Amino acid sequence: MPDVKHFDPEHVLDQVVELFWRRGSTSAGVADVVAATGLSRSSLYSTFGGKQELYLAALRRYVERRSRPVLEALAADGRGLPAIAAFFDQLIRARCEGPHARWGCMVSNAHAGVGGPDGEDARVRQVLDEHHARLRAAMAAALGTARSRSQLRRGVEVEATADVLALLAYGVNLRSRAGAPAADLKATVTAALQALSAPNPREGE
Repeated sequence: MPDVKHFDPEHVLDQVVELFWRRGSTSAGVADVVAATGLSRSSLYSTFGGKQELYLAALRRYVERRSRPVLEALAADGRGLPAIAAFFDQLIRARCEGPHARWGCMVSNAHAGVGGPDGEDARVRQVLDEHHARLRAAMAAALGTARSRSQLRRGVEVEATADVLALLAYGVNLRSRAGAPAADLKATVTAALQALSAPNPREGE
């Protein structure tokens, strides 16, 4: 008879995401995965493969379930700079409040070397590169809308600025994990967006 799994692999993967997100794969060993999921090593390996495969599956799930919907919403938002401001407000709240406060972002953690057991894994690098491309594209879409609404200061270059804002998002994620106060993160984002904004017509009066 075929082996019948007495657990839900999707639920187990969600548990693994939280473990690797919070602790990083380098410090979370297979024994920690066993403890978090309640499964045996043999069940984990037969379902997901080794630790690197398990980490890769968790990273992909994090991107698809948590990152992609937020970036798609930003790209489709028609408000321009207010949409970018709202994106960062939501990001800071998620990083500094609630059950995942001070965990950072699993993707940013991986970029910083807090992630997978083998930083040279081309599959992990591909996930990170694809995520960065989506983040940058979402920022560029919002900036393009801002330009069409005359919200951008003269001389602001959309593509280069999208790169800057993507790096700012990574910075928020990493600094929040290190314990930076939400107020400080908000002040930094506000200053960055003010530098992009077209001057108020009344400012010259």
